[in-house]
Amino acid sequence: MLIQWFGQACFKVQTKSGPNGEVTVIFDPFDVSRVGLALPKLTADVVAVSHDHFDHNHLAAVSGDYFLVHGPGEYEAKQTFFYGIAGWHDNSGGSERGSNTMYLLESEGISVAHLGDIGQTELTSEQLEYLEGADVLLIPVGGVYTVNAKQAHELINQIEPRIVIPMHYKLPGLKIELEALDKFVKELGLAPQVEEKLRLTKKDLPQEETKLVILKP
Repeated sequence: MLIQWFGQACFKVQTKSGPNGEVTVIFDPFDVSRVGLALPKLTADVVAVSHDHFDHNHLAAVSGDYFLVHGPGEYEAKQTFFYGIAGWHDNSGGSERGSNTMYLLESEGISVAHLGDIGQTELTSEQLEYLEGADVLLIPVGGVYTVNAKQAHELINQIEPRIVIPMHYKLPGLKIELEALDKFVKELGLAPQVEEKLRLTKKDLPQEETKLVILKP
């Protein structure tokens, strides 16, 4: 499995699923003109959208005859399994910013959780049934529109993933005001591993500790 990050909540996950070869999944493509960050040319087999805000649902940024995963439910696309888990973009049951779908992708014996723009400061027992123990956690940490560094740490303590990859934080050129990454790194207290891309197999997953991986956009 290969994981890349392009800023905000946009990730590309390439995975080998079954006999049909590689599957490319894009999470939360954004509108470049309104976000201020660049995107490479994106082609996908599956696109997953957490919610309908311009920095997460810009399908025009992705080409290909892809399968769209949008909202809560169970999905199977090209022998890759997705669970869409209902949640909130704020800590007030959606009254401020609406709903947010979190996703759990399962492939190659690895589970990847993408929390979208989660604003909840605590997960429910129903949400944890899917998310607890996820191998890789993609979590926003920049506050303002989502959880901040401290709240993200609390969610990580609930989920107990093996690898944490932060997203949705301040970057050069970003037109959306968010908090910087260093607050989260300090809060979590783990020495980060910085990568351009993260290549993983099941045997690469840490067994005892949680690892912090920072991906360069």
